[in-house]
Amino acid sequence: MKLRDLLVRLAEHQVRFSVIGGIALIARGVQRATEDLDIAYARDRENLSRLASALGPIHPRLRGVPPGLPFVLDEASLRSGLNFTLDTDLGPLDLFGEVPGLGTFDHVDAASSEIEVDGVRMLALTLEGLERAKRAAGRPKDLVDLGYIRALKG
Repeated sequence: MKLRDLLVRLAEHQVRFSVIGGIALIARGVQRATEDLDIAYARDRENLSRLASALGPIHPRLRGVPPGLPFVLDEASLRSGLNFTLDTDLGPLDLFGEVPGLGTFDHVDAASSEIEVDGVRMLALTLEGLERAKRAAGRPKDLVDLGYIRALKG
């Protein structure tokens, strides 16, 4: 699974992040498919540097922009931006400096707990954190996910 390789890469580079999307839902017990990895990331200078180092070799590219548009994901571009939708050699990756319904990484971190996904230890949003984020996002797929979360919470 290439998404697992992406998680391993982030962990090996000691990036401070929390899984916030479909992978977090799956890890918490929701039976659904996902093709991308959504993470919230800490925005301190050291973490931005680690994130850029982790992603550089897997050729991050902005998703949904014309091919050939110049883009370099480095510490400066991460500091200048906030949320990024990327394609990488290991699959799609969405980076969130802020998460609707939760806020900055410190808020996401407080709404997360450590889990293991396919042998990789990481932080992921709890069901309560996922519920807040999904409610704030409000897209049709998020509303479906809210139903799954309610069913798991009983």
